[in-house]
Amino acid sequence: MKIAIAGTGYVGLSNGLLLAQNHEVVALDIVPEKIAMLNEGLSPIEDSEIQEYLPRLLNQQKGAIGFHATLDKDEAYRDADYVIIATPTDYDPETNYFNTKSVEAVITDVQNINPKAVMIIKSTVPVGYTQSVREKFGSENILFSPEFLREGKALYDNLYPSRIVVGERSERAQIFAELLKEGAIKEEIPVLLTDSTEAEAIKLFANTYLAMRVAYFNELDSYCETHGLDTRQVIEGVGLDPRIGMHYNNPSFGYGGYCLPKDTKQLLANYAEVPSNMIRAIVDANRTRKDFIADRIIARLPKDTHGYPTGIIGIYRLVMKQGSDNFRSSAIQGVMKRLKAKGIEVIVYEPALDVDEFFHSRVIQDLNEFKKISDVIVANRMTDEIRDVEEKVYTRDLFNSD
Repeated sequence: MKIAIAGTGYVGLSNGLLLAQNHEVVALDIVPEKIAMLNEGLSPIEDSEIQEYLPRLLNQQKGAIGFHATLDKDEAYRDADYVIIATPTDYDPETNYFNTKSVEAVITDVQNINPKAVMIIKSTVPVGYTQSVREKFGSENILFSPEFLREGKALYDNLYPSRIVVGERSERAQIFAELLKEGAIKEEIPVLLTDSTEAEAIKLFANTYLAMRVAYFNELDSYCETHGLDTRQVIEGVGLDPRIGMHYNNPSFGYGGYCLPKDTKQLLANYAEVPSNMIRAIVDANRTRKDFIADRIIARLPKDTHGYPTGIIGIYRLVMKQGSDNFRSSAIQGVMKRLKAKGIEVIVYEPALDVDEFFHSRVIQDLNEFKKISDVIVANRMTDEIRDVEEKVYTRDLFNSD
């Protein structure tokens, strides 16, 4: 088959390379630099499996199995059996809605170039969106298939998926599910074919549950820190209950990244006319956690002669987790804002940044200089790079995991 991919972020690239093992895959993007990198076998994002598979699967020959990228819509969509839409849909706080303009731009182009192609929306969208665009564009060739992946582990999570969900109960939906299974390494993969709106709800509720779990263990940690308890002992004791488990339990500065913040807010907006308490509580808990963390950091600063905190706070890495280069909406940025609002000088060490300032905070490129001038070093996750100044480090990373 020929499969087109619209968008070359984590979702688009991981799906494209998964499918390129057995089919012709043409990835489309609007950024010339990304296309040039991809066609040289260089990944524009940090993901170990993508970096491994990309050069191996490159094939510029038309009609041949493999992967290549283009800026040309016609080249991508012409004769494609499936078009996977993986363009960004950022949450707009003013409208309480995902911005889906890029998705609809792709649908328009595909209808003009290759109206017979089956379009699979992988971008996160509001509940009810797929049905609405089917009606808007007068097309039944639009499906939704939610993505369940981690940034920095996107291709791995497609090679070893927890499940495959496709939002249509049909032969073509089953075929698409089989295409994903065909490229996976994991053998026993649950497949669920549902209606489109149910598939959209699955995505939002799954991510909201994960946000709830993050918020729960963070509140447990805030309690233990406040009362001088050993958080690790408490989490281990709680997690030994098999209904709770010892996974996804590492305290942090709050949930963040690309999916969880926008999905919880979107679900909250969807609940506008439904009696509810928990979804709002999750969003509020995340805000409270950042307040708490900021206060704990400030308490570690040296005091001036009047008893006021003074000195420099160093932010070690803006990224959410190791193995990722994305710091969009990372929780540590929320903590930074709170610290700066108190008039405290904040500096940043982030190798992914090639600028002198980040939101009016100095960016220090040399790690040794960063360690030397920081009075307190704030790290969402501990690494060997800063263990030599561990006495300066404030982190809630207890289990050395995401």
